[in-house]
Amino acid sequence: MSRNQIKNPQQETRIFQSRIVASILVILLLIGAIFTRYFYLQIIQHQSLLASSEQNRIKTTPIPPARGFIYDRNGHLLVENIPTYRLQVIPEKVDDFKKSLNELKNLIHLTDSDIDDLIKKKNLNRPFKPLIIKNKLNEKELASFMVRKHMFIGFKASPYLIRHYKYTDILAHVVGYVGRINDKDLKRLDIKKYKGSEYTGKLGLERFHENQLHGLPGSLTVETNAQGRVLKTIEQTPPISGKDISLTIDIELQKTAYEALGELTGSAIAINPKNGEILAMVSKPGFDPNDFVNGISHKKYNRLINSNQKPLFNRSLRGGYEPGSTIKPYMALAGLYYNIINSNYTMFSKGYFQLDNQARKYHDWKRGGHGLITIKQSLVQSVNTFYYQLAVSLGIDRIHEFLKPFKFGELSHVDLLAEKKGLLPSREWKKAAKGKMWFPGETVITGIGQGFLVTTPIQLVTSLTILANKGSYFKPHLIKSANPELKKIPYEIPKNYWDIVHQGMIGVIHDKKGSARAIANKNYLTAGKSGTSQVYGKKEEDVYNRSLEIPFHLRNHALFIAFAPADNPEIAVVVVAEHGQSGSKVAAPIAKIIIEKYLMDILKLPKKSNEK
Repeated sequence: MSRNQIKNPQQETRIFQSRIVASILVILLLIGAIFTRYFYLQIIQHQSLLASSEQNRIKTTPIPPARGFIYDRNGHLLVENIPTYRLQVIPEKVDDFKKSLNELKNLIHLTDSDIDDLIKKKNLNRPFKPLIIKNKLNEKELASFMVRKHMFIGFKASPYLIRHYKYTDILAHVVGYVGRINDKDLKRLDIKKYKGSEYTGKLGLERFHENQLHGLPGSLTVETNAQGRVLKTIEQTPPISGKDISLTIDIELQKTAYEALGELTGSAIAINPKNGEILAMVSKPGFDPNDFVNGISHKKYNRLINSNQKPLFNRSLRGGYEPGSTIKPYMALAGLYYNIINSNYTMFSKGYFQLDNQARKYHDWKRGGHGLITIKQSLVQSVNTFYYQLAVSLGIDRIHEFLKPFKFGELSHVDLLAEKKGLLPSREWKKAAKGKMWFPGETVITGIGQGFLVTTPIQLVTSLTILANKGSYFKPHLIKSANPELKKIPYEIPKNYWDIVHQGMIGVIHDKKGSARAIANKNYLTAGKSGTSQVYGKKEEDVYNRSLEIPFHLRNHALFIAFAPADNPEIAVVVVAEHGQSGSKVAAPIAKIIIEKYLMDILKLPKKSNEK
């Protein structure tokens, strides 16, 4: 068969033409798809892609605000922000993370435990997010790294502001501290206001006045290239720094109060009764709040929480103590108010008190008693039997009713968190709390501030201002207020009743039989009252056993309350010396040091001449 017979030109032409048409259709379909995609991207998705492009090109970074400073009443700086450096790393830029950390050990202080922790954090952290290697580099560490930083790709020393507390232990329980924001903090904070912020107030005034101290964040908007390098700044909104606050605290008086407690644990609070300004508030021992700013080490924290002295416990706000004999001025006032006693009232103290038809004896501190006693002498000599009898005559219902407006069992609402209420007992309270009825013997010991009655130092100083001001008071506060609100107890007490009690308290210090006569100052009159807060009860045969050796942790707490000058009080002081045993011998001298410092050195009260 010949080759010409095999060919079919018409058929070949048709095949060729069909292939051309198919190719053209495919090309048209592809062009259509391209144009459809182009239309989708350029028209339909234009705004979305434009925004995405802008986000990649334009970056906005929040700028955290500088935290407000804290000053004392005289303008002395207490809390500040100091510039320092931290070492950070972008993990994805580091080839061998562990090797780099081990090399860094030669430049900065890093332990093997620190390195292990950082490796764990790196594995949990996103590789492109900065990881903090160490905060607060010292000068030597910073210099050593900066000289060799070319050897550590991905690592960077960055400046930042860190909170710094100048007076550590002395003010720790007042100012508190800031710490890193955690998940718990995020639940209570406005996230918009904390963009870029790492710290928030955790305790004390730093927590209570967080809104004023924190400020508002700013922002920095920049244009970047594809590699993320900044090309130019587009817009910058500066942050609004937090507000500075001025305290009512006098730092010199605060230091004096802290030092006056010596080796004792306890609390000392000084307040101006004329306006409620707290002049000093000490809880000893304290702690260093700087340790908490960047996160305290486990070793340091365990040492704090396991200490027998409990330095993290704020005794001024949360320490619960029986008021002991410091309750007696209020009891005397209640007796006068309810006409149980009057200015001419006397009783014979034989050294013990008994309820009718009961064999138990409630002993006085003085064997054999004090003899014939007036109201004034009942305070001057702190006669227990006088107040046993008075308490029974008043009854627990009237005692509770009278003491409540003096803020016993009530919060003071000072501008700090976590304050405890204390306890002012009543029949109803005992029934609800313990499911038992109230017994007459419990009324007896309530008369001398023992039993269920519990107060805190801040509560005691609040009631003391009411006593010093003869029925009026200002809410205790730590931030200066231009117009503090004057408050009054809800019932009128005749002036001469107040005077009787005040005279008795003056006699405690200035009478020849006064229990705290050793602290008298000739330049002014002080009104005061000592007290003992019972830690454990003695057996009857041990009441007068002065030689009985008592382990330190079982010794009674020593209390003292005082205000001066007695006729025009400028300062009221409460001292609680834990396990100090004697209010007049241990707590009273501490109160004297605080009062003298304020009146003679700070207010510069004129000294009286020695001439007669």
